[in-house]
Amino acid sequence: MCIRDRKTFEQVIAAKKPVLVDFYADWCGPCKMMPPILREVKEELGDQVTIIKIDVDKNPQVAAAYQLRGIPTLIVFKEGQVQWRTSGVMPAPQLKQKLLEYT
Repeated sequence: MCIRDRKTFEQVIAAKKPVLVDFYADWCGPCKMMPPILREVKEELGDQVTIIKIDVDKNPQVAAAYQLRGIPTLIVFKEGQVQWRTSGVMPAPQLKQKLLEYT
């Protein structure tokens, strides 16, 4: 799911289940490695987690609000609160394990 405005973003991250946000840019090489990883995680975890992508070039205010220093940056939200964050590509098994901590 791609989010295009801040209000929708805030509504999505307010969910009781974990929301993984992938902050990316189209020009970012490592960011291009994330879609298959995210698909694999989503296939394994199903409805236990919501996964969304935020293009930092199209949403600079959201990127600034979370003080992103590099991309890809992955942030897990639950009920609107940051639970965990990391920058860089993360293998699917490790990402799945991390998300299970918040389900």
